[in-house]
Formats: sequence, structure tokens, C-alpha cells
Amino acid sequence: MWPLAPVGVALLAAAAHRRRLRAGAGLGFLTGVALFAPLLEWTNLHTGYLPWILLSLLQAGYVALLGAATAWVSPLVDRYRVGWPLLTGVLWVGQEALRARTPFGGFPWGRLAFSQDTSPLLKLAALGGAPLVSCAVAVAGGLLVTAAWRDWRRPAGQWHPLAGATAALAALLAAAAAVPAGAAGGGREVTVAIVQGNVPRLGLDFNAQRQAVLDNHVNATVKLAEQVAAGAQRRPDLVVWPENSSDIDPLRNPDAGYRISQAAEAIGAPVLVGAVLLGPDAGQVRNAGLLWRPGSGVDLGQMYIKRHPVPFAEYVPLRKIARMVSAEVDRVRSDFVPGTTPGVIDAGAVTIGDVICFEVAYDGLVRDTVTGGGQVLVVQTNNATFDVAEARQQLAMVRLRAVEHGRAALMASTVGVSGFVTPDGRVDGATGFNTAAVVVRQMRLGDGRTAATMAGVWPEVALAALAVAALAGAAVLRRRRTVAAG
Repeated sequence: MWPLAPVGVALLAAAAHRRRLRAGAGLGFLTGVALFAPLLEWTNLHTGYLPWILLSLLQAGYVALLGAATAWVSPLVDRYRVGWPLLTGVLWVGQEALRARTPFGGFPWGRLAFSQDTSPLLKLAALGGAPLVSCAVAVAGGLLVTAAWRDWRRPAGQWHPLAGATAALAALLAAAAAVPAGAAGGGREVTVAIVQGNVPRLGLDFNAQRQAVLDNHVNATVKLAEQVAAGAQRRPDLVVWPENSSDIDPLRNPDAGYRISQAAEAIGAPVLVGAVLLGPDAGQVRNAGLLWRPGSGVDLGQMYIKRHPVPFAEYVPLRKIARMVSAEVDRVRSDFVPGTTPGVIDAGAVTIGDVICFEVAYDGLVRDTVTGGGQVLVVQTNNATFDVAEARQQLAMVRLRAVEHGRAALMASTVGVSGFVTPDGRVDGATGFNTAAVVVRQMRLGDGRTAATMAGVWPEVALAALAVAALAGAAVLRRRRTVAAG
């Protein structure tokens, strides 16, 4: 419910204003727990409560820093009340920028921008990406608290101008809605099929029947080929299988490679396969997107290796220390090795911008595929270890990325939710959860660049720099007050 995001921002801004730093941090921490504990509940579905609790508390710690920062800039707010919305906006972006990078590469889940998939503010992504959308949400929250704030130490009737803040909020929403969103340099259309093969059972042991998962995707593709041959379905230019659709290394296992070749030959189109590859060294694996062409098999020149493996899920940093907290880390027997190049894959009829699973939350990883020539965005994911809540949260991120870069996008999941997203953020053909499905749609190729694509990280840098400047300005003002009182 996107309108509640600015309300939550406003409540924290009002609660932390004029508080001591310790009180501001405490209020921020409570806010963070209230945000992240329900948001990340899907992490405890199959791993127990401990990872969920630890992750939620870690993320809440960043919101605690935000609460302390909000309390710290109170003198600036009191002196320049009209700046309250801007201060709120830049502090939120600063907090999200820090959280998206630390520790172990960060965890951007739960950014304000990702709550706005059905909001008028979503279109701002085309101008400044997720940081600008988050800033706009927080500014809206700042406008709400500006409109409602009253200094109770002053005589009755001394309310801050409600009309001005309300008008500014309406202007923000109207300006965002007026931003054009759509295909950047939209070109011809191609036909793409998503194959959601499903798994024998959900949970951490979904891949205990790896052959069954692979067979599900092969059989679904062959069935699609039969529909094409019967004239009931358009022949796709590309077929997309999800992450973990072949956890049997098809480069080393001839049977797995043969089965995938069967599917590609039957459909007569290249298949993007989500595979786990052994190596390069003993005890190491790689999470890959492989292009399998009919007639010639795997194209090793068109391969993407996931660049941001998930810490404590795909690899375990500080394993000895982590084991002291929970022996569950030993479920990760082989560490995933990160790739080094963006996921740009030339499939012939279309150049794919591929990212895998959680990578869709990271601005730079998605942008690199577009600047590298990706004409459509593809997110290969496996939600079998979580639930439908995680899948829907991820699809909301795909919607933002489509608008941000003016690219048609899709998310292909083993179990759902899979679906296509138009360059203006609309979802088409979304599948159910824990079901098998095949969806075929036309996707318009994009070859231009939005303002957000061209700007890259600079909007976030500018907004975060303003946050640092606000903290420094508050320090100067506090020092002056101390000297004056001294």
C-alpha cells in the first residue's frame, strides 16, 4: 500500500525531532524492526527464526542511524522549517545508500522506492533511478509532517501553513505522474517465452530432485513446441528458464546437456538456462545463465556468471565465526564464486540484459547490462526456498527497473511469480505461485537510454552528499548555540 510509505517516514521524522541522539536512535531502531521483521518474514520459512531475526535487526540498525541523524538535524529544521521535507529526503537516501553497500556488499531490500510499484512516483525512476524515487517518498513524508507539525510551546493557533505543504505534496505527485515513461528508443518486437517448470517440493531441499526440476523445464518447453507446431502458439525468438532450472552442471554431465539440447531443438529457438556450474576450483561453484542454441548447443561465448552471490546463502564469509552463531551455515557446502562481467548475452534476435535473483535490487548491476547493450531486461530467479511474498517483492523491483531504464523486462522463476513487465511498469502474464506455467508475450526492444541510465550513480551521490552537508551544517549550528549559551 504505497501511500503508507510517506506516512511511516513522517511518523519517524516527527517522533525523532528534538530528541537526544540516543532517543532518536532508539526510535529509529523500533521503526526498522517494524519495517523489516514483517518484510523479511519469508527468510524464516525454511531456515528457522535465527537468520530472520539477525537480518531484521541488522537492517533495523541502519534505520537507528537514520533516527539519530533526524534528531541531530533538528536545529536546522527549527531554523529552516521549509527545509524539513528536503532534509528528510536526503537523510533517507543516505541511509539506503549505506545499507545497500555494507556489510558484504549490502542488502538493498526494503528501499522506499521498491514500495512504489503502483504509485505515481514510480515514473521518477526514469529520471534518477531508485534513489530519486526513495527521495521523493521521503520528501512526501516530510511534507506531511510539516503540514501537521505544531509547536506546543507556542500559543494556540500557531499552526504551520497546512495549505502550502498540501499544495507542495499535490505538486510532487502531479509532476511525477507527468514524467514520460516507456520504451527508450523502442524498436521492433520479439516473441519471448517464460518457462516456469515448478519443483517437486518447496524448501531448502527443493534441489534434492535436481533431475526432476530439469525434466520439468525440458518437458514444458517440448510441450510449448508441440503447441507451436499445431499453430496454437507463436514460435518464440527466445525461451527463458529460471535460476536453478538445471542444478546438474550441463557442461560436465552429458545427460543434462542432452536434455537441454532436446528442448532447444524442439522449440527451434535459443534457451537461456539457469545453471549451477562446478568449479573453477574444488569446493567452488558458479551461478550461471547459459545460452543454449538449437543445433550447436551451449554457446560459451554468451554466458553470464552471477556477480553478487548472496552472503550466508550462496557463500559464507567468516565461516568459522558464523558457525559459532549457527551451524546452519554449513548447509552451504560449496561457495559460489562471483563473475566479473555484466550479464549481456547476444541471443541473435535480441540482446539480453541478464541479472540473477537478488541482483535486481542492486542499481549498478542492472544498469551495467543496459549500458552494455541489453535490449530487454531478464531476471532469472528461484523462489522455491522462500514464499510468494518474496517473489512479489522481487517483481516490484523488476517494475522499477523497467521504468528506470526504459526497457521491457521479465522475471522467470522456478515456482512463481513469473511475468512480463512493460517499459512503463505494467505487469502482464503474471503466473501463480508453486505452479507450472508457460507464458509467451511480445517484447519491444529498447536501444536508447533514459536520463537515469545516463546519470548512473550520480543522483544518489548528490543526494547523499546533501545528507552529509546537512549533518555538518547541524553540527555548526549546534556549536554556535553551545557557544552562545556558554
